[in-house]
Amino acid sequence: MSDPCIICVAITGSVPTKADNPAVPITVSEQVESTQAAFEAGATICHAHVRNDDQSPSSDPDKFARLKEGVEKHCPGMIIQLSTGGRSGAGKERGGMLGLSPDMASLSVGSNNFPTRVYENPPELVDWLAAEMRANDVKPEIEAFDLSHIFMAAQMHREGRIRDVPYVQFVMGVKNAMPADREVFDFYVHTVARLFPGAPWCAAGVGANQIELNKWAAAAGGHLRTGLEDNVRLDRHTLAPSNAALVLRASDICAQHGRPVASVTQAREILGLRSPP
Repeated sequence: MSDPCIICVAITGSVPTKADNPAVPITVSEQVESTQAAFEAGATICHAHVRNDDQSPSSDPDKFARLKEGVEKHCPGMIIQLSTGGRSGAGKERGGMLGLSPDMASLSVGSNNFPTRVYENPPELVDWLAAEMRANDVKPEIEAFDLSHIFMAAQMHREGRIRDVPYVQFVMGVKNAMPADREVFDFYVHTVARLFPGAPWCAAGVGANQIELNKWAAAAGGHLRTGLEDNVRLDRHTLAPSNAALVLRASDICAQHGRPVASVTQAREILGLRSPP
């Protein structure tokens, strides 16, 4: 297999703090610096949350705007994917940054359990977020925490609520949600191929599952997500020194499976994205 492999770096998230790993970037300037290093290591998608000064999650559109501007300046052509996840806000404030017209944004199309709470994605909010993405020419990345989410994405696509071919990411290893199970993973791959023939897909493994999901995805023709949002360690004992270090590890996994790391141009072609400004 020699198809180019996209590496997405999830730089910050909303949960890990500097107490978990001092390398987690919190301020906008730290995030831009960390993203640039990851970009130079081979990442072509930046999946981004923003934080308040006290490290708590934020939905501040101004911070998203400054982060987007910094990444565009220091990482030419990198695909910017902003998070509309539920930890950063409630209701429509989760999509307050979509007017910035990033290349992509995450879209969770159903609810599921998280370690200590329910991750609520009611249908009316999902429809509103999807409509905002269409209005602002933002490609959604479907974050599938459950098999039903893949089927919901297919229904939304049929009904025109999602334009173009969806890009589905399997999220596995979240406590109380879908574990990192190889047979389930294989069925996810089969289901996407059946519902969206030829569509690109990605996989994200949480915690110790990150490296396993990277290997499974590289071998099965998918794309990889890595970064300090999902895992603060290189292994059981060693903290990851940076997002770039996790990207380099993902690049090594691509090489082991005969997959060249996708360039910015290739990544945009694979995902059907517009050329960068």
